[in-house]
Amino acid sequence: MDFQLTNEQKDIQSAAREFAEKEFPEVGADCDANNEFPEAVWQQAGELGFVGSTIPEDNGGPGLGFLDQALILEQFWRVDPGVSQALINCSFGSELLWWFGTDEQKQKYLPVVAESEKKMGMATTEPEAGSDVSNVSTRAERDGSDYVINGNKVMIGNATIADFVLVLCMTDPEAEGHKKWSFLIVETDTPGYDATHAEKMGTRAADLGDIFLSDCRVPERNLLGGKEGQGFYQLMRFFDHSRAYVAAHGLGLAQGAMEQAVKHVKKRVAFGQPLAGFQDVQFTIAVMDTKIETARNLIYKACWNLDQGTVNKRLVAMAKWYGARIGVEVVDEALQLHGGYGYLKDYPIERFYRDAKVIEIYEGTKAVEKMIIAREVLGRY
Repeated sequence: MDFQLTNEQKDIQSAAREFAEKEFPEVGADCDANNEFPEAVWQQAGELGFVGSTIPEDNGGPGLGFLDQALILEQFWRVDPGVSQALINCSFGSELLWWFGTDEQKQKYLPVVAESEKKMGMATTEPEAGSDVSNVSTRAERDGSDYVINGNKVMIGNATIADFVLVLCMTDPEAEGHKKWSFLIVETDTPGYDATHAEKMGTRAADLGDIFLSDCRVPERNLLGGKEGQGFYQLMRFFDHSRAYVAAHGLGLAQGAMEQAVKHVKKRVAFGQPLAGFQDVQFTIAVMDTKIETARNLIYKACWNLDQGTVNKRLVAMAKWYGARIGVEVVDEALQLHGGYGYLKDYPIERFYRDAKVIEIYEGTKAVEKMIIAREVLGRY
């Protein structure tokens, strides 16, 4: 058993850290305050291979693994969660294209995503369909050689700034089981596509909004993979992979929050000594560090398994739940150690605190992840 990263992975980790530390602080606070997408940083990230990092080389991407992706995300979120979320949104769902897309779809959409020429989005959530994907009702009806889409998606990343979006639609209401749904690629300049921006608590550099599809006509060549009825199964495979590296969002945020706390308690003096001299503070830091290291091992293991071709649903769900949980727990303690300063916008920990909670919600709520773990365990006995 070898817990060491390869030399290549260490280089990826170092490059991601260096890029984030150099570029993110310059724009992070302003992007958060103004709901502003970091356009220049996104373009630089694409040039360096940090956007769509798992897109295969044959499709114009870097061809990295899922552990490599987690290493990048951990370093990004350690520095600025909002900017990080903005960047990852632009390739989120690209696995669906390179796993299932036709040759024409791969050629048209993947290279421009990897090179930060175009932004993508993935639209599954609806007003009455969040965790319950089987309740998706957005309808795509065949009309000659086209599909006509009508429906509403909510809380969609890049809704107002994406160039194209993968939209989960019901293509056959009468089909058996989960064969009712399909993904369609919708270019956002198509008549009938409209989106509105949603104000949110954290990760404000990343766009979020609602999508309205009204007689939105797309050609049948935009059916993902060219075959109807595969959308639900495609999405489940995506979740089994994406949740493992999304867990690194919480890991990186926790690491960054702890580092800010350590810096503060070493400098801040109370009752004649630095806060770091108090045993209660020391114990708090010790617990933080233990949680972070535990999460890191769990997340790395889940991603490493995926790179070996093994999908362990239980392990992936554990990684997502625990990675998100320690992000929320550690940033709460880190802000507490800052005292009143942590409540001020002058300190990055305030922004980290607002950014943390969403990780327990998107890509599978903590309740959903616990359900998956329990089913995997109880099914054995």
